[in-house]
Amino acid sequence: MTFDERLFFHVQGYATKQADAPLPGWESRAVRTCNAYRFVRCPSRDNSTVAWFVNGEVVDDAAVRDEARMMRPQYMESIGSMDPIDAEMQLREWARENVIERMLLKAAALSDPDPIPADVIAKAIEAVKTEAGGKVGCGTRTTDGDVRVQAETQYRIERLLVRVQSDVTPPKAKEISEFYKRNKERFVTPELIHAAHIVKNVDEQHAEATARSRIETAYAEIQSGAPFSEVADRHSDCAGNGGDLGWFPRGEMVDEFDAVVFALPVGVVSEIFETQFGFHIATVLERRPAGVRSFKEVENDIAAAIVNEKRQKAVEDFVDGLRARADIRQGKAAQ
Repeated sequence: MTFDERLFFHVQGYATKQADAPLPGWESRAVRTCNAYRFVRCPSRDNSTVAWFVNGEVVDDAAVRDEARMMRPQYMESIGSMDPIDAEMQLREWARENVIERMLLKAAALSDPDPIPADVIAKAIEAVKTEAGGKVGCGTRTTDGDVRVQAETQYRIERLLVRVQSDVTPPKAKEISEFYKRNKERFVTPELIHAAHIVKNVDEQHAEATARSRIETAYAEIQSGAPFSEVADRHSDCAGNGGDLGWFPRGEMVDEFDAVVFALPVGVVSEIFETQFGFHIATVLERRPAGVRSFKEVENDIAAAIVNEKRQKAVEDFVDGLRARADIRQGKAAQ
C-alpha cells in the first residue's frame, strides 16, 4: 500500500498497519502437527470479556469487525500462500490498529478549540436533506444534530491533516533532477502503438459465415478508397470513434491481434484476420518505440510525487507521535 493510500485511508478509516500485540480474547498455544510444533492463536480459556482501550475509551469491537470486512478484498490479494488462520488473525490485528489510529486522529482533531465556520455545517445539512428528498432522517433516522456532529468531526480531521502537512514545501529543481537520475527505471515505457480496428463478432448470436461476409464488405470499401474511420462506424460491431483503440503496449490485446498490429507499418491497413472474438481489420495510426521518458515529460509528475510523499510522511510521523503518547492497553471490559 502506498503512502498516498495510507493517508486517504487514515481519513476515511481504512488505514493498514501491522500490529504486534495479540488479539483480545486469544492466546498462543503450541500445537503438534506432522511431528513438529507450531504456535497458533486459540480462543482463551478465560471467558471474561477482554477489550482494548485508548486513553480510557474502549475500542469498539463492531468497528474492528467492520474494518476487517472492508479491508478483506484487498488484503486477500496480498497474502499469497500465508496460512489461512494466521492471515485471518493478522487481518483482525491490522483492522484493530486502523480503528485505534482513527480514534487517535479524531481525538486530536476534536481537541482543537478553533470554531467551525457556520456555512460548513449548513452546507452539510443541506446536502443530506437534498439526498433525502428534502427531509433529513428520511429512512435513516438521521437528525440535524447527527449531521452537525458528523460534519464538525470530518471538518476538524481534515483541518488537522492540512495543518500537519503545512510545513511541506515544493521540491527544488535539483531534488527533482536527482530523483529522475536515481529512478530512471521507473520511467521506462514499452513499445506503444495507436491503432484502430473493425470487428465482426462470431458467437451465439452471430454466425461465422455472416460475419465473414460483412467483414469482406467492409474490407472492399476500404480498398476502394473509403476512409477507415467511416467504414468502422458503418460496419464494426464496436462502432463509434472510428474504431479507435487508443494507445496500448504488447500484451494488452489477445496474442493474435498483437501479432498483426505490431507488425504493421503506420498507415497500412491489414488484411482480414481472425481472433477468438471474430474477424478483424486493423490499421496503425501512430507508433512510439520503447524507451525512457524524457525528464521534461515527467518533471511535473516527479515534483508532485515528492510533495505527496513528504505530506504522507508528515501524517505518518504525526500519528506515530499520537500513539507514543497514548495509553493503549488491553483489559477486561465492563459487564
